[in-house]
Amino acid sequence: MAAEKQDKKRFHQHFRLNSIKTRIIVFALLATIIPSVSMGWLSYVQNRKFLNEKIKQELRVVTSQASRELDLWLKDRIYDVRVFSSSYVVLENLDKIVGQGGAHRENVVALRRLKDYLRSVREKIVDYQELMLLNLEGKIVATSSKPATTAKLPDKWLPRAQANKHTIGQPHWDETLQAGVVVITQPIRTANERLLGVLTAKINFRTISKALKNYAQGEIGELYLITEEGTLLASSRTISAKLLETNLVGSTTRKLFFGEGDPQRYYGYHGEPVVGALKRMSALDWGVVAEKERAKAYAQIVRLRNVTLVLVVGLLLFIGLGAYLLGLTLVRPLDRLTGGASKVAEGDLEVDLPVLSRSEVGYLTEVFNDMVARLRQGREELAAINKTLREKNKELHELSITDSLTGLYNRKHLMETLDNEVARSKRHKHDFAVLVIDIDHFKEYNDTYGHLAGDEVLSRLASVFKKSVRSCDYVARYGGEEFILLLPEIGPDDGVKTAERIQKKVAKENFSGDGEPIEVTVSVGVASYPRDGDDPQAIIRHADAALYQAKDSGRNRVVLAGKTPEKKRQKSKPKGRAVARGR
Repeated sequence: MAAEKQDKKRFHQHFRLNSIKTRIIVFALLATIIPSVSMGWLSYVQNRKFLNEKIKQELRVVTSQASRELDLWLKDRIYDVRVFSSSYVVLENLDKIVGQGGAHRENVVALRRLKDYLRSVREKIVDYQELMLLNLEGKIVATSSKPATTAKLPDKWLPRAQANKHTIGQPHWDETLQAGVVVITQPIRTANERLLGVLTAKINFRTISKALKNYAQGEIGELYLITEEGTLLASSRTISAKLLETNLVGSTTRKLFFGEGDPQRYYGYHGEPVVGALKRMSALDWGVVAEKERAKAYAQIVRLRNVTLVLVVGLLLFIGLGAYLLGLTLVRPLDRLTGGASKVAEGDLEVDLPVLSRSEVGYLTEVFNDMVARLRQGREELAAINKTLREKNKELHELSITDSLTGLYNRKHLMETLDNEVARSKRHKHDFAVLVIDIDHFKEYNDTYGHLAGDEVLSRLASVFKKSVRSCDYVARYGGEEFILLLPEIGPDDGVKTAERIQKKVAKENFSGDGEPIEVTVSVGVASYPRDGDDPQAIIRHADAALYQAKDSGRNRVVLAGKTPEKKRQKSKPKGRAVARGR
């Protein structure tokens, strides 16, 4: 016992712990080291947690924005294909080729029109690598490419087409086109639901790559689109066919898809350690992945750890002042960041936090402001894209209801308008007249002077018809050289007067072929509602019958449905004028 007391006394004397000064210094050091180390460790943990949340939020925001834009892109492409497949040009001409088995000459014309239509669509929308029309045997009928390429059709495309559903195939590298593509098929059905074939669109990923590149800004190293098998489809960087054949490790792909939205650590396509998160697309089993290099992502926390150690050493001398400054430099800016994040979460993107220092928190504030600015820019760009899509959809709608040569409405729009006018006239108990106008001898005119001269006649007469009627009247091209005029709230007698006035104006038009004047005349059949029927088909049938009576009785005259016209003697050919004869 006495020996132990002697040992303690020698120990205290050796380290001078018996001195009050030494004890105060030791106490001060311990009182400083313990809270400093504790505070430093807590600060490190909290900031690491904050940084992880920031990385998670940043990756989630970028992937959510990108996946939403890609979902819109895919929906627009599916909608476009549906619109193209229901086009009057596609339905009418494909029906002639595969449905009705028309004459060889008609099939050649129909095939040419289909190819011209597919090429015009392909030239207007860059997302389509190739457009093809296939019959039910999977054989190509018409294509937008010269020469035509092969089509890698999706599985079960025919049963889905028979069920009137579109099909999206597996993305693959097209060796002929030298591009990554995905194939979408859309069934083509007639008005009576008869299946004619499918419209097949090879869609490239150029627009997706551009969109991903726009979002891969700031600290985001790379954005790319992958399948559940880990196949790379598109990237914000340039990719090759070899890279498209590279897959992520299976466990990595599963972690990304099952832990959707949560940051995962793995090795990317280029072999570097990264941290990334995935957001699924709603329509397909594809996901958008945003990656950051792991070293850059956590560089800030490494710097923060070193700074914390320096602060611990400084706090050994200035604990009181250090704690006070730490509270001012960390707590208040973090509160501002938290408040700003809450406003952003509620949809307010006008947040702009002041940067009061150049510390780590100031850097976080700058990053936060930059992130909010990119979100604001992304929302504006998305609004601009939506506006452009609406304008394109409107343009496509106009093309689908308008005759390209004359500028008049086409037959499809005519039948819809007649249905509406019949319903309106029934409701208000009003009459309306329908005029079916046919150009006399137009076939011989075409054969004699060429189709360009014939097209000029059609275009000019369309202008005459529009100028000869009221603003509320409706003019459409029914097909070939036949036109239909709809005159609301006009009875049969006034319809005949209007037809005769139009007939006189046409006769006054000056046409020439091969340097000599040509006389062009029209025959008109007039029918009215409800006198000649209470549905569009019946009214057009009566007007068409009256038109053929006008043809049979000598042409160049107006015939009212239900009345027998008198035979007209054929006029002798005037001197110096060529008369177009034929139908």
